[in-house]
Amino acid sequence: MNLAENLDRTARTRGRFAAVTLEDSATSFGEVDWWSRRVAGFLAARGVRTGDRVALVLPDVLEYAALYYGILRLGAVVVPLSPLLGERGLHHHLQDADVTAVVAWSGLRSSVESAAGSLGVVVWLLGPGGFPELLGDARALDLIEPRTSDDTAVIAFTAGTTGEPLGAALTHGNVVRNCEFVVNDLVQLTSDDVVLAGLPLTHAFMQTAGLNAAVRAGAGLVLLTRLDGASALRALRDHGVTVLAGGPQVFEALLREPQRHDLDASRLRVGLCEGAALRVDVLLGFEEAFHCLVLEGYGLAETSPLASFNRMDRRRVGSIGVAVNGVALRVVDEVGREVADGEPGEIVVRGHNVMQGYHGRADATAASIIDGWLRTGDVGVKDEDGFFYVVDRIDDLIVRDGRTIYSREVEDVLHEHPDVELAAVIGIPHPGLGAEVHAVVVLRSGASATPAELQAFVRERLAPHQYPREVHVVTEIPRSSNGKILKRAIRLESRA
Repeated sequence: MNLAENLDRTARTRGRFAAVTLEDSATSFGEVDWWSRRVAGFLAARGVRTGDRVALVLPDVLEYAALYYGILRLGAVVVPLSPLLGERGLHHHLQDADVTAVVAWSGLRSSVESAAGSLGVVVWLLGPGGFPELLGDARALDLIEPRTSDDTAVIAFTAGTTGEPLGAALTHGNVVRNCEFVVNDLVQLTSDDVVLAGLPLTHAFMQTAGLNAAVRAGAGLVLLTRLDGASALRALRDHGVTVLAGGPQVFEALLREPQRHDLDASRLRVGLCEGAALRVDVLLGFEEAFHCLVLEGYGLAETSPLASFNRMDRRRVGSIGVAVNGVALRVVDEVGREVADGEPGEIVVRGHNVMQGYHGRADATAASIIDGWLRTGDVGVKDEDGFFYVVDRIDDLIVRDGRTIYSREVEDVLHEHPDVELAAVIGIPHPGLGAEVHAVVVLRSGASATPAELQAFVRERLAPHQYPREVHVVTEIPRSSNGKILKRAIRLESRA
C-alpha cells in the first residue's frame, strides 16, 4: 500500500483532465504524474532513500501535488510545513521531524537556509521557473516503492495552540482510509466534482479532503493564492466548484462578501468545515445564502485528521457529527471511564485513523495514547443519538471559586449579540478565586457596543459566576491559519 498509487491509477484514466487549478493556470493528472516520477528520480539521485523525511515549505502552487506524490513514490515521508513559519519555528520543525531535505519556495530562501543550515539539512528551491528549473534533466523513477499500511507516509504537525507543536506520524493506512471515507462516504466525490481548497495544503484536513480525495476520485482541485472572500468567490464563479472544504474563516469571509448576491454558485452542493468550531449562525447563514448543505466535522493532526463528521443524510447542526466509519469515539472521566450521555468529559478516539505516534517522542506518545485510545484534550458530550459536541479544551476550562466554567458557553452567548463579530473568553489568575473570567471581543463594522453593555448582555443570560468581569474590545483576535483562536497568545498579551 502506497498512497501514491492513487495518482498512478487516476492518471491512467483521467490523464488529460485538470487535476489542480490556480487562477488561470492548470495542470492535468497526466502532468502531475509525469512530474512526480521526475521528482522521485531527482530525490533518489541525490541520496534520498525510503523512509527519509522531506519537508515542503511552499505556498499553494501548482507543483505542490507532484512534489507531494513524488516523495511518496520514492517511499520517503512528506513533511508539509507552513511557509509562514519564521526561522525559529522552521528550525524546531525540521529538527523535530529529523528532516533530510527541504523543497522550499525561492522567496523563503533566507529563513529556510538559515534554519536548515545548522542541522545539515539540504535545501532545494522552487521558483517561478517551476520544475524545469528545479529538476533539470532528472530521470523518471517509474516504480512506486512498496509500502505497508503501517509505514509512515506523512508527518503532520499539531497546531501548537496549547503547547509545543509535535509531529504526528501518519501511516499510509491512516491516510488512505481517511481519504476513502471522504470520497466514498462523506460526500460521494466523483470525477464530476471540483473541490475548492479553503485552507492551505499544509493542513492535514486539506491534504485529506482536498488533495488526496480529489486525486482518488479524479476530481479537480482549485487552489487560492489568497484566502479571502473575494478570491474564494471568484473561484466559485470561474471554476464551477461543487465542494468547498476549509476552516471557519473561508465560510465567514464568503458570507460577508458583498458581491455574493450576484454570483451563480448553483453547482456548489456541499461545504465541509473542520479545524475549528463553525458558529451556528454562520453555518445557517451560509446555507441560506449559497443554497447548499454545510457539514461540520472534527479531527486533529493525530487522527489523519478526521475523527467525526456530520453526514449528508444524518446531521445535527452545532454538533461535530458521529464517528468516522471504523472509528470509535467515547467521552470519559479523569480515570478513563465512559460517562453517561449528556455528561461532559474528555473525548477519546480509537481506530484506523489514530497516528502511529509523535515522531521521536515516545514519552509524549505514551501520555496521549492509552490502551489504544487517543486522548484529544477536548471536553465534549455525546447525546442519546450518538452525536458529539465539543464544549471546550481542557486547557481552556476556567475554574472560578471551585466552579467550572466552559469558555465556549460564554463565547456562544457573546456571539448572540448583534454587534459581536468574534469573541474569545479566557481565565486570568486571581489570588482569591483561582481564576477570573475575561473576554476579548471584535465588533462588527460600524457597531458601537460598549464593554459594559456586552457584560450586561451575558450577565442576563448566564449564571452569576459565568459572566466576564472584564470585556476588552479589540480590533483583532489572534487566530491560526485554520481559524482556531490562539488563546495562549491572548493570555500572554493579558499578562504583558
